[in-house]
Amino acid sequence: MVDNGIKPLYVFDGAPPKLKSGELAKRMARKQEAAEQHEEAKETGTAEDVEKFSRRTVRVTREHNEECKKLLKLMGIPYIDAPTEAEAQCAVLARAGKVYAAASEDMDTLCFDSPILLRHLTFSEQRKEPIQEIHLERVLEGLGMDRKQFVDLCILLGCDYVDPIPKVGPNTALKMIRDHGSLEKSKPWKTTPRRNIQFRRIGPYEQARDLFFEPDVRPADHPECDFKWESPDVEGLVKFLVEGKGFSEDRVRSGAARLQKNLKTAQQSRLEGFFKPVAKTEEEKASLKRKHEEKLEAAKKKKKEDAKAKREARSRPKGTS
Repeated sequence: MVDNGIKPLYVFDGAPPKLKSGELAKRMARKQEAAEQHEEAKETGTAEDVEKFSRRTVRVTREHNEECKKLLKLMGIPYIDAPTEAEAQCAVLARAGKVYAAASEDMDTLCFDSPILLRHLTFSEQRKEPIQEIHLERVLEGLGMDRKQFVDLCILLGCDYVDPIPKVGPNTALKMIRDHGSLEKSKPWKTTPRRNIQFRRIGPYEQARDLFFEPDVRPADHPECDFKWESPDVEGLVKFLVEGKGFSEDRVRSGAARLQKNLKTAQQSRLEGFFKPVAKTEEEKASLKRKHEEKLEAAKKKKKEDAKAKREARSRPKGTS
């Protein structure tokens, strides 16, 4: 990212809301299942299966987070700790204009009212996933909804705080919110000739909605939300990565030098520059338009000349040149 002129700010999760305990328990169960499958794959599976299930067993510990923070500090890249959900804190910073966008794979970020969400920003090149830039305003406009209705739609489909309702897919959920306007008004619509929708299983949706509209976050002007990029501590990086983690010293020093050069940029480049051409001045636009018209005129002239040449060729007696 830094090589491309992007100056990142990392936000770490704080304590999760109590309403998220069910989702965290399910994640733990999935990791336990993956651990069992990993052991089985080591006995009977292929190397590909072993690697696949091994990735699913990775658990991020407090020690991992502390090491990440230490590395970021040595690199001169700022980070802040969110009181609870990192996505909610990212949304606050994005709305205040302190960052361009919130980068996350969690679509709940839009429910926290982040104006722009970036997905796949940190994916490796091998995955060949283009970066997605999602604008909340355009999403709401496209769906014909306000933010409250959008949040209700996301809750209805399932989020970190509430499980999805059986037999309710995207099309049904969208119709319900559009027809009734909110989850409260949708509740009487319990049955249809073809399905029985159990609203009792939706869970505490009002509490979930409150977490999206009133999350535990720090305001953008809070002292702990102040941040700046600094020059990397090259010797500190060498000690931490080379002596402590076994990395190549040449590679670490080379990376630190490149990082130092890129972080000298005082103004963060706008991310649109990596997705579309930079806006031109009026003079540049006029020049481009003129060149485009000249190319079109030249193409028309050549087309006429080619057509004339073909007609002349057809009118010549055979055997002449």
